Amino acid sequence: MWGHMEGYGWGCGGMGVGMLLFWGILIAAFALLVRNCFGTCSGHARKKTALDLLKERYARGEIGRDEFEQKKRDLEG
Repeated sequence: MWGHMEGYGWGCGGMGVGMLLFWGILIAAFALLVRNCFGTCSGHARKKTALDLLKERYARGEIGRDEFEQKKRDLEG
């Protein structure tokens, strides 16, 4: 009667798995929250590509449209 635990599924083992799942989800949610609030884990922004720098120069007016288009074609192909 007491030894079979009929109808209780995994018994105490199921509670252990449930507890691990609960804490795993809680820790993952906290880590995502911290990462989104404070940036990446390394604290460094992604490096700008040559095309990003070219677009910035064009936006500041350092280069004209023709020069921008030519350099963009050079970079892309």
